[in-house]
Amino acid sequence: MDKHVSQLFRASIRLPRPDRSVETYRLSAPRDFPLRAARPFNRIAFSAGHVVADPLAPSDPWLDIAIDWDKTIGFREYLWDLGLGVAEAMDTAQRGMGMDWPNSLELIRRSVAAAKARGGALVFSGAGTDHLSTTGAHSLDDVIRAYEEQVSAIEDVGGRIILMASRALARVARDADDYLKVYERILRQSREPVILHWLGDMFDPALAGYWGARDLDRAMETAVAVINANAAKVDGVKISLLDKDKEITMRRRLAPDVRMYTGDDFNYAELIGGDAQGYSHALLGIFDAIAPAASAALASLAAGDTASFHDILAPTVPLSRHIFQAPTRFYKTGVVFMAYLNGHQDHFTMVGGQESARSTLHLAELFRLADQAGLLRDPEQAAARMRAALAVRGFEG
Repeated sequence: MDKHVSQLFRASIRLPRPDRSVETYRLSAPRDFPLRAARPFNRIAFSAGHVVADPLAPSDPWLDIAIDWDKTIGFREYLWDLGLGVAEAMDTAQRGMGMDWPNSLELIRRSVAAAKARGGALVFSGAGTDHLSTTGAHSLDDVIRAYEEQVSAIEDVGGRIILMASRALARVARDADDYLKVYERILRQSREPVILHWLGDMFDPALAGYWGARDLDRAMETAVAVINANAAKVDGVKISLLDKDKEITMRRRLAPDVRMYTGDDFNYAELIGGDAQGYSHALLGIFDAIAPAASAALASLAAGDTASFHDILAPTVPLSRHIFQAPTRFYKTGVVFMAYLNGHQDHFTMVGGQESARSTLHLAELFRLADQAGLLRDPEQAAARMRAALAVRGFEG
């Protein structure tokens, strides 16, 4: 063990506990994950990337959107280097929680251009209906036109589509038939096969009852019917229900050429790893925060080394479950905090002021779990940044 690594083992930080006591926490050495993919993967793996806010913009964070475009696209370059695809302008990028449609389209335009400059790095982008105002959809036709507008705009800049769940559709649809009508209309018009996104109401309460039923089995009947009836226009479906059994059940019912992309940030390791009856590909928000581990694990899986795959990912699961704990919609705060701790951005500022969405205790536990997973690539820097974040919140240790 060299002197530097030895010092890392002795590094410590004082962290608050829930009982208001203070713990002296000793950091471990980081795991040695490569910064480039070691080999092609045998799974398609998207990371839903976050956006980097511009903390020095002369704007009001709750009202205005200020993006550091260079840092934001630079983070996508880092994900592509690791062999991951980018799921662009999704909820991880605060779509619907700070990011509006004009800025999302600009993000998509820049990301698609950067991907093409690399020779075709993988990027699919979210098309939804979020440019409608809260009361802007009064009928299915309003929803259809809104979807058409976003799909067309993304296709016009050369992008591929992730068809996002629509708050407007959830509000105006009367039953399952209304969902069939809307999705079949949009899918018929798409230039290339799309990825559908079924986002559970734990991520967005406005999507409760999606597909025309609050009962998930009935909702799945409608979703599968839409997908299999339009299989030629569907690359795959991502479901984010945090229920591995529902995902496996749906996966087995999909048409043969339709992929399942897990969005389960609780059970991704076993769903990607698979079993005798199949596996899921990945489209995950947590892959933003654990990208080097995800890349190393996927390379091991592609090499047939399932033991190393699970050895790498197993310690990341407690971290992911913590970041995505209820209220799940605030997980973006943990994802961006990880980027700050690991030096991908120089500040912990978010669009819409969402850095305040998680408690100080939540961030302290995130730090512990990230360290235990070997994900703090420079522990001394991470500890210094953790101390700064704690100080701002009134904890001097």
